[in-house]
Amino acid sequence: MISLAGRDILHAWGKFIFTGMGLGLLIGVTLSMAGIYRGMVDDAEVLLDNSGADLWVVQQGTLGPYAESSSLYDDSYRGILGMAGVADAANITYLTMQVRRSNETASADVRAMVVGITPDAPGHPGQPGFLVAGRHITRSHYEAVADIATGFALGDRIRIRRNEYDVVGLTRRMVSSGGDPMIFIPLKDAQEAQFLKDNDAILRQRARTAQNRELNRPGVPGLLDAVITSQSTNPYVNAVLVQIEPGANPDAVAEPIRRWKRLGVHTKAGMREILVAKLIATSARQIAMFLVILAVVSAAIVAFIIYTLTMGKIREIAVLKLIGTRNRTIAAMILQQAVGLGLIGFVVGKIAATFWAPVFPKYVLLEPGDAMRGFVIVVVICVLASLVAIRAALKVDPAEAIGG
Repeated sequence: MISLAGRDILHAWGKFIFTGMGLGLLIGVTLSMAGIYRGMVDDAEVLLDNSGADLWVVQQGTLGPYAESSSLYDDSYRGILGMAGVADAANITYLTMQVRRSNETASADVRAMVVGITPDAPGHPGQPGFLVAGRHITRSHYEAVADIATGFALGDRIRIRRNEYDVVGLTRRMVSSGGDPMIFIPLKDAQEAQFLKDNDAILRQRARTAQNRELNRPGVPGLLDAVITSQSTNPYVNAVLVQIEPGANPDAVAEPIRRWKRLGVHTKAGMREILVAKLIATSARQIAMFLVILAVVSAAIVAFIIYTLTMGKIREIAVLKLIGTRNRTIAAMILQQAVGLGLIGFVVGKIAATFWAPVFPKYVLLEPGDAMRGFVIVVVICVLASLVAIRAALKVDPAEAIGG
């Protein structure tokens, strides 16, 4: 049997290969978009696992500390430590900002999530893990542990607000839910950085306080000084990370904290739901729309190419019909050509996505399951796209083989 698809591919193999490569780049973009979504979910999972927490105690009525802002007093952890089922608890703050080396300009800054932690041993809530170089924070001020994705190295001095910090340790895959690398600094420094006012704002606030007659009234000595002092301190944190005792039920431990401490508590399952279903839900829908658009565009390209190639060999198809070739055989030839184009495109796309994924600024997770699903979708798209060309081929009149 003459393979019209095979002969046509060999006759114009250059055009066919280049068309497959162009389709492959489009498929590669599609696989990368799916990988970006998988990477966002993985970032959320990594954030929860790296925190070392079983419960997140936050401001009542909020979805903090990642999806919403949360603020509670930094002495709240003491009361939580005394609750049944609680093994450990630690304050923590989160602040996303631009950070740069002290000797570089603002144009060389890095967007990072600055995390305030209490200097402690590894394994305690909030402590950075996966240290690849250096050591953990041991001092109460001016030390930092940075993720290697920031580009910082051991011994670098970085500036956060007004203060400079020495990078004493490096971590790996310590990222926020948005993929920003983390920088850990002592809690007191982080509290100051998060709520720090500039000098002019502090002076104006002190002037307003000094003009308040109620604060200066006789019989209330020291009240003005207390208010001025409170303006330069920050007694708040974003959350308290809690580790529960082995075998304890997270929901059973969380309920008394909600009832008696009047605070919001999220379990790991609840926090995962917040991050995946709420925080990245809009991005997921946007990526899904792009995937649908890319699938439609891919189908249109395959349909156009196969239709063009089929129309270019009308006389050959007419000859086949004239010698008695069945329509089923002609349809199978066109279908083989369409699927062959899709296979070339998928191989090129998979290779391209694998090579350019590490270059993306965000983490791209290419899962084998997505690749298999992508392969099936490509084959289905090629089959559907070939129907237009098959329909045109089956309408060819055998008389055209002997026509002028």
